[in-house]
Amino acid sequence: QVQLVESGGGLVQAGGSLRLSCAASGRTFSNYPMGWFRQAPGEEREVVAAINWSGGSTYYADSVKGRFTISRDNAKNTVYLQMTSLKPEDTGVYYCAAVIVRNNIYYIRAHEYNAWGQGTQVTVSS
Repeated sequence: QVQLVESGGGLVQAGGSLRLSCAASGRTFSNYPMGWFRQAPGEEREVVAAINWSGGSTYYADSVKGRFTISRDNAKNTVYLQMTSLKPEDTGVYYCAAVIVRNNIYYIRAHEYNAWGQGTQVTVSS
């Protein structure tokens, strides 16, 4: 079992930056693909970014490409989401997730992920 705990959310003005962290425990973190998802009120959960276990391959949703960066430090069992040039439409609860399978690719569909954190709120004011 993998336990995931997000941190780093908060309130920021449009144009600002935040860095989210996701600390993993319980299993060999470095074996697993990871992803960041977000969910706005009344909306479905959507993928923001994903990364393979080695960190060498990443995916970004079109809406965040060029503004967000996903990375991981396997020695620290942590995955990050650096968010810059934030917009009000980036507001939502951000979730960290893991695919518990030893496969060095990334995944972009929520149903493929089988471990989730509790989420951290990001609010971007205009």
